[in-house]
Amino acid sequence: MFGFFKKKKETHTPILADLNNEPLQEGDIVESLRYDLGKCRVIATEKGLAYESMENGKEVGWHLMVDASTDLQKVKKITQH
Repeated sequence: MFGFFKKKKETHTPILADLNNEPLQEGDIVESLRYDLGKCRVIATEKGLAYESMENGKEVGWHLMVDASTDLQKVKKITQH
């Protein structure tokens, strides 16, 4: 009608966490489940966080790794003991 009853758009930011809900940050080592990256390191770039393959040097932005059903990243964090 006059715009009084319009729903406000909700912004939804995916969580930066692996499939096991472990939080991720720059410098973490993960196993990628997409794009044949293998072992990756989480790095900061001009465009934000990305995954850099330790096997072939390829970089993929974090937004391309979002699992649509859970909003988690399609990676598994490798914990070093």
